[in-house]
Amino acid sequence: MTAPARRRGTGQRVPVALLVPAALGVLFLVLPLGGLLLRTPWTSLAPRLTAPGVLTALRLSVQCATLATLLCLALGVPLAWLLARVEFPGRRWVRALVTVPLVLPPVVGGVALLLVFGRRGPVGGWLDATFGVTLPFTTTGVVLAEAFVAMPFLIIAVEGALRGADHRYEEAAATLGAGRWTTFTRITLPLVAPGVAAGAVLCWARALGEFGATITFAGNYPGRTQTMPLAVYLALETDVEAAVVLSLVLLTVSVLILAGLRDRWITGP
Repeated sequence: MTAPARRRGTGQRVPVALLVPAALGVLFLVLPLGGLLLRTPWTSLAPRLTAPGVLTALRLSVQCATLATLLCLALGVPLAWLLARVEFPGRRWVRALVTVPLVLPPVVGGVALLLVFGRRGPVGGWLDATFGVTLPFTTTGVVLAEAFVAMPFLIIAVEGALRGADHRYEEAAATLGAGRWTTFTRITLPLVAPGVAAGAVLCWARALGEFGATITFAGNYPGRTQTMPLAVYLALETDVEAAVVLSLVLLTVSVLILAGLRDRWITGP
């Protein structure tokens, strides 16, 4: 579409039948956030943010989300490359399976993790009997739960970047004698680095806000498994203002992440 045609398109009158639902949709999404800001106790914000329980939950959330993102990078980037570059039987099924956590209720994901990695599960029982390692209701369990729900975001972003990358550079490297690993580390990764970075940020944000799988698989123990979303849930039952302050922290992080990715996700053609 040419620039004059685009300008003519934007100058057309918007039908009321589309404008009204669109405006209602914006209000539906924005009003709850505005209500959160209006209910924020600004006068006591600083003391509440520096409270020991808040700082502990925030520190644990950042640590677990970061470790979960590193785990997703270690496993998700090779998987995305496999899905984008290699033809193998059942590739469509594998792609569908790895994206299931996107639509799976997080609580169900937590139950599934508990059945597999719990003491009576096939993997968890073996870890407990062989190494004495228990994953449920531990900080490691939080990392696993967050990685389980967040990895599809990384895989989708990296696979899309790989599919959009120019294959000629990789082919040129292969003709010069570069092996698969050298081509991947020296050519492919730099080409898709923006996609990997965007996927990692989205993965980290999803891990930071995870609730259902975490509380089901890791529990809600302060200082050990109580992340920010769990602290919000607990505070909502006893201190609404504390819950609002914690929610404001998560909202701020989300806005900062969205602002950082604005060129990739917001800016139009």
